[in-house]
Amino acid sequence: MRIISENQIIETVAELVQEANINLPEDVKQALVKALEEETNPVGKEILRQLVENYKLAEQTQLPLCQDTGLAIFFVELGQDVFIEGDLVEAINQGVRLGYEAGFLRKSVCDPFTRINTGDNTPAFIHLDLVKGDKLKIKFMAKGGGSENMSRATMLTPAQGWKGIKEFVLKRIAEAGPNPCPPIIVGIGIGGTFDYAPILAKKALFRPLTLEHWDSELAAKEKELLTAINELGIGPMGLGGKITCLGVKIEKSPCHIASLPLAVNIQCHSSRRKEVEI
Repeated sequence: MRIISENQIIETVAELVQEANINLPEDVKQALVKALEEETNPVGKEILRQLVENYKLAEQTQLPLCQDTGLAIFFVELGQDVFIEGDLVEAINQGVRLGYEAGFLRKSVCDPFTRINTGDNTPAFIHLDLVKGDKLKIKFMAKGGGSENMSRATMLTPAQGWKGIKEFVLKRIAEAGPNPCPPIIVGIGIGGTFDYAPILAKKALFRPLTLEHWDSELAAKEKELLTAINELGIGPMGLGGKITCLGVKIEKSPCHIASLPLAVNIQCHSSRRKEVEI
């Protein structure tokens, strides 16, 4: 049995949320540079040039990549041979409080009715999985409101199959237009239940753009959707062009014989994610 203290988690999370909001993942940086090379629309090309310049400036100045420093999303893998000395959930929330305060990160969490801000960007939204081993893996994503607002979930009929899935995804991206700040990354959850499909979709956004799905059939479907989305011509920031989407990631789960749950979780170009293992 391995013991991990509450204080260790607090310190780790506080540092994690600050770093993720400042330093774009390497695969996303590479994708933006590649998009800049491939974009043919002059306006779109200029936007991509500014996005590349922005992530470089964020690194140099140690200032946030975007003013919307997002909801604090966590996917936590807790080893069954780990004992948390303290409260895991409270430790994560305390880490968010300290990290957002120390990093001068905008607090965006509020009551859904009164709209009164909680003042410290908590509660964090935590998805916990119990796994084998004696490690604690914490995956963090700063999820902005613009892209989150454009995300959708639905229940298709089994007869609609892949054709229905593709139609729904393309319609959602077309309707979203410039709102999620393209070029976007699209996470798709297929199967499970009504509530689980969106979790799959968000989980998919953690897979690096350079990492293809292990299932060759799903990898082919990801490429098919990526091509179709970019053929919509929405372009960077919705002003037209070849590059609307940097990548499509799919996760699937078995589901009920009478159902076909589907969720689309859109991420903006500033895909701020980072993970650590304790």
